[in-house]
Amino acid sequence: MVKRLEGKVALITGCGSSGPGWGNGKAMAALFAREGAKVYGCDINPSAAQETQAIVAREGGIMSVAQCDVTDADAVERLVKDCIAAHGDIDILINNVGTARIGGVVEQSLEDWQLVFDINVTSMFLTCKHVIPSMLKKGKGSIVNIGSVAGIRDSGVAYVSYSASKAAVLGFSRSVALQYAKQGIRSNVLMPGLMNTPMVRQPLISLADGYHTQSIEEMLAKRDQQCPMGHMGDAWDVANTSLWLASDESKYITSAEIVVDGGISARIG
Repeated sequence: MVKRLEGKVALITGCGSSGPGWGNGKAMAALFAREGAKVYGCDINPSAAQETQAIVAREGGIMSVAQCDVTDADAVERLVKDCIAAHGDIDILINNVGTARIGGVVEQSLEDWQLVFDINVTSMFLTCKHVIPSMLKKGKGSIVNIGSVAGIRDSGVAYVSYSASKAAVLGFSRSVALQYAKQGIRSNVLMPGLMNTPMVRQPLISLADGYHTQSIEEMLAKRDQQCPMGHMGDAWDVANTSLWLASDESKYITSAEIVVDGGISARIG
């Protein structure tokens, strides 16, 4: 079978895992490398990025990594220049960085609101600003923005900044898609539902508090129960869908908003 990303360069933000196991970025980086892409990954945690790089290297793939705060405009500009210097012009951009903070509009601090928007939305603005000129040189490219079903449905957990920022991702991606459609650059949103990844266990996010549970295990069980399939998805569900969006198999797909949620966004109540 021909490798689906042979000869392509993929820049993946958030390529490390925020804890033990497979996060979305880690799984995407490994899968893209298996499919023949030259991967350039970044993460704010350099050891997490290096862990992913080591996995790719053991499998015989090609991956370079860098530490980067993708809310820093100068850092993102350097990241893109370094990626192009290492591997050539960029064919695929995966905007995978994200965070959440629990709290409704009254309870949440302005600092947390701004932090979530900077990480979830401004980072996409900055990467696209610097990557798209590289894609224009080739006359094509695929941008995959990782959103969330929280951008279109209420999850039952009060995290107003997360929901609002993920709704903003939809408008941002749509605008990019339509501006550059005639130049061969595609922009799509992949919206995971309730996923069982290391991120949901992070104490900063406090999802256990949001679900009014005393433990992470109880929170995970509640999330499983919310899903029509009876269980959450995992990082490989995101990785496999993003692979299709990144590849030429989806060459006529742009401005799409694809849910990967086990049916939860179709449920009433």
